Amino acid sequence: MSHKLSDNTESRLKKTEAKSADDITDCKLNALWLDPFTPPSVLHKKALNEASIKLLSVATLEELKGVLNDTHLVVIRIKNSVSLYDEVFSLIKSVNLSVPIICRIDRSEFELGINIMEKGAFQVLASDCVEANDWKATAEKIEEKTKNKNTYIFVDKESKKLFNLAEKVAEADVTTLITGPTGSGKEVLARVLHDASKRKTRSFVSINCGAIPENLMEDLLFGHEKGAFTGAIKEHKGVFEQADQGTLFLDEIGELPLNLQTKLLRVLQERLVTRLGAVNAIKTDFRLIAATNKDLKMAISEREFREDLYFRISTFRLNIAPLNRRIDDILPLTGHIISKHSKEFVTLSTEAQEKLLTYHWPGNVRELDNVVQRALVLCEDKIIRNRDLIFDDLPVLNDIGESTECNALGSSYLLSNGKDHALKNHPTSEQSSENTPSTLKLGDAVKTSEFKTIQSAIKSTKNRNDAAKVLGISPRTLRYKLAQFKNLETQQYSFE
Repeated sequence: MSHKLSDNTESRLKKTEAKSADDITDCKLNALWLDPFTPPSVLHKKALNEASIKLLSVATLEELKGVLNDTHLVVIRIKNSVSLYDEVFSLIKSVNLSVPIICRIDRSEFELGINIMEKGAFQVLASDCVEANDWKATAEKIEEKTKNKNTYIFVDKESKKLFNLAEKVAEADVTTLITGPTGSGKEVLARVLHDASKRKTRSFVSINCGAIPENLMEDLLFGHEKGAFTGAIKEHKGVFEQADQGTLFLDEIGELPLNLQTKLLRVLQERLVTRLGAVNAIKTDFRLIAATNKDLKMAISEREFREDLYFRISTFRLNIAPLNRRIDDILPLTGHIISKHSKEFVTLSTEAQEKLLTYHWPGNVRELDNVVQRALVLCEDKIIRNRDLIFDDLPVLNDIGESTECNALGSSYLLSNGKDHALKNHPTSEQSSENTPSTLKLGDAVKTSEFKTIQSAIKSTKNRNDAAKVLGISPRTLRYKLAQFKNLETQQYSFE
């Protein structure tokens, strides 16, 4: 039995334009056009046809659900309020689909356009836009989004286990903490959690807590009312509100200042947000995914992170391994990066593949992306060869006095003329070797001295923040240097 739409919705849907006789037959995208004020003009239909977009028509809820399965975008006319957007969004959500919504507004209603974008509209166009190029650009964005949807690379055995676990966690809708080294793909895993959850049709809002100045962070998180401070000429929604019904991803949450950790804890407990300059709290519903490359338990012991917040955000923990422990992911990731940055078909030589597989990847997937992009610039004949791969390494002298490449933290091998050469154990500053270049001795001596200075500062202060102040560096720089020393010790450097 066919279920009728509400009178209000049905009147709008009946004004949907049916497929015209002159529509092109090879349209790539189907569009549901809703305009309660005027039907699409001849110029609109011409622009849509040139953009390879055809129009669909519906009259009942059952027809609408059937059409949505074949619909690539919904075009709606918004005037005076966002009620039509909310109604259409609810209908799309009810059939568990994700369809981009294009909103047409009058050029004079600029504020309405901003509100629509904040609600998650895919794009806003002027209601009188009849330029074919504008509609073509919109169609290309939608096709690109569809093509790139769910392009996650989890080929390695351990990666597959992580992906399967993430999908199960996504269904549970619990707060999740993702741990792993910088550049390993924590945000990608967060998007997997979002796309596999019931919130997938809603917003995915992402911020990096370590990249935003502390004086701006509170406004970014909580938003403000108009007139809350000098320059606040209009209200602003914080990320908690922007992520309502969706997912909020807080990357590098370990960098969040203590005073904001306290406020975040309160929001997670009460699900209420108070904007700067506001009196009343706003209820919000979002799923929190946090990520860090920092040892939060150590941060708790150093009084840099709240223990109660840690237990609140780590209902479930997922750890993503560094790239050098996911060898089978390297070449598939390389292929994906090539396709993302090059419109042409580019291949990898056997030697280049071997070089990628044997490199230690201290910068993880982010470094792989950089290396591949460089290779695409340098390669000839659409083939990436051994010589085209340039790593983020510092030059040192090898044992025959030639310049080669070695990772700044100490590599387990050298790459010279396309061949891998095993390194001998690096001597400490107190050891001597006739075959060791003086540059390595000097480097070890500098590292040893720096390590002892940092060690002394830590021992003489209450916590690492105080130690950083004594040393004249930031806490982040201190953590980075300690991580360097840890890697160096693993690779047989000694700082005794």
